[in-house]
Amino acid sequence: MTASPARIREAYAECERITGEQARNFSYGIRLLPGPKRRALSAVYAFARRVDDIGDGDLPCEEKLRRLKQARVAVHSATVDSSDPVVVALAATAQRMPIPLAAFDELIDGCESDVRGATYGTFAELVHYCRCVAGSVGRLSLGVFGAADLAEARPRADALGVALQLTNILRDVREDFRNGRVYLPAADLERFGVGMEADRDGDLRIDEPGWKALIDAQAQRAEVWYADGLGLLPLLDRRSRACCAAMAGIYHELLHRITGDPQQALRGRMSLPAWKKAGVAARSLAGRAP
Repeated sequence: MTASPARIREAYAECERITGEQARNFSYGIRLLPGPKRRALSAVYAFARRVDDIGDGDLPCEEKLRRLKQARVAVHSATVDSSDPVVVALAATAQRMPIPLAAFDELIDGCESDVRGATYGTFAELVHYCRCVAGSVGRLSLGVFGAADLAEARPRADALGVALQLTNILRDVREDFRNGRVYLPAADLERFGVGMEADRDGDLRIDEPGWKALIDAQAQRAEVWYADGLGLLPLLDRRSRACCAAMAGIYHELLHRITGDPQQALRGRMSLPAWKKAGVAARSLAGRAP
């Protein structure tokens, strides 16, 4: 039995719905793609979001690990005959585009590390984690975009994913701490004399003057990864370039806001207003790089 065209259209529509509702930043870029690529990238995002939601959810650790294992099996056995619309869309995409489905294994590996409460002693260890959870998505996205020189494009897509994840880590430091996760490398916390402790309400409390220096150092590292990753843009076609530039531009602007007010990251998650995100997307479509 093979899924009908109508069934596949419905599956893609479900993935686009998930993306539109849940991709707070990525949706601004995805909208700039032509229909076939937009639907394909929505399928990639929807499955990646499912994996993330398992790792970040409230289920017991053993249940999370069981469901992550199920997700791993699902992506390896993905067919358009599946009863799961997200898997149907992903399988249909893999049939017509060279997306490296095996990259989802790395994403799942990273989420399993989260569930097990992994911490990172050095920046190199953190980069490995970032490659798993975000570099993998960069390479999956590249399978949708296509590129003039894939040998050069793959490591740049990976680097851009690392840059975005490093930005996420700085943005979510308070929320992650409340969830029992610390991504900032222990060596850097020690270097800048920063201790991460909870106040009476379980919130992160950091009073040390070294906090700003720590954030600046992490941001400088992220900028190196952005510089490498943004080299991907000239290798893409116009609409794919606009999509990628919009995604990167939103996160890059967010990084600048974090470094401008490091204490804000301790008060709550920072974000850009919708008008600002729309402006970044518009500039990207006009060919103005982030």
